[in-house]
Amino acid sequence: MFKIKSLFPNANIARTIRFTEDLFNELNKTAEENGISFNLLVLQCCRYALDNLDKEK
Repeated sequence: MFKIKSLFPNANIARTIRFTEDLFNELNKTAEENGISFNLLVLQCCRYALDNLDKEK
C-alpha cells in the first residue's frame, strides 16, 4: 500500500516533465491534502511504482 511520507532526502536533480491537466490537478490536490509539496508527492509515486514494478516479461 502506498503511504505518503514527508521526507525524500537528496532530491536535487532538476528535470522538466509534462502532465495531463487531469493528472496534474489530482496530484496537486493530493499533495495539498497531505501537506507536502507537489514535487515530494511525484518523487514518492515514482519510487513506489519502481519498487512495485512487475519485472516478469
